[in-house]
Amino acid sequence: MHAVAAEDRPWKLVVVVGASAGGIEALQRFVGALPPNLPLALLIVLHVPASGSSLPQILARAAAYPAAHAVDGETIEPGRIMIAPPDQHLVVEGRVVRLSHTQREDGYRPAIDTLFRSAAEALGPDVVGVILSGALSDGAQGLAAIKRHGGLTLVQDPDEARYGSMPQAAIHAAEPHHVLPVAEIAAIVAGLGARGAAAEASQS
Repeated sequence: MHAVAAEDRPWKLVVVVGASAGGIEALQRFVGALPPNLPLALLIVLHVPASGSSLPQILARAAAYPAAHAVDGETIEPGRIMIAPPDQHLVVEGRVVRLSHTQREDGYRPAIDTLFRSAAEALGPDVVGVILSGALSDGAQGLAAIKRHGGLTLVQDPDEARYGSMPQAAIHAAEPHHVLPVAEIAAIVAGLGARGAAAEASQS
C-alpha cells in the first residue's frame, strides 16, 4: 500500500532516484516512461567517476523534461531533472539543493544515502525514493529513512536489474512499499503526478 501522505499531496512530491552499475539503462527507461507535464521534481544520484559525466545529456534525450547537473542553491522545481555532479554530494535543504565535497559515504561521492537521508529529513512525506540497478548497498539506509519519515519507497525488481545487489540491500534494509520492474515504478510515479496535476487544476 502507498504511503497515505504521499498520495494526499502528490503535487508537492520530490522523486529521488539512486542507481549505480547498470543504472544508466534503467534511468533511461524510467524517465522515458514518464509523460510530460507532471508536477514532480526528480533528483538523481548515479555513481560516476570524478572526471566527468554525460548523464544529463543522456537523460535529456530520453525524457520529456530538461535534465542538468544541479547547481548549489537552486530551488527544487517541478518538471525538471536535477543530477548530482561528479565528485559532489547532492543534498536537500528545505526546497533548495546544496552541493557538498564532504567525505565519501558508502565509498562514494556523490552518494545515494546522502541525498535520500537529506530529502527524508527536509521533506518528510513529500518524498518518493527509488532504487534502481547497482552493486553493493548505497541507498539502502537512505531509503529506510524515507520510509520512516512517511515517504513512498520503490525498488527495481532485482531479477530485472542488470546488477541486483543494490536493490536487494534496499529490500533488506527498508522493506519498501513496492518491488517492481522499472516500467511499473514509472507508472506509479506517473499516477501520483497525474493526481497532482488534477488537484492543481481544481484549485486554479
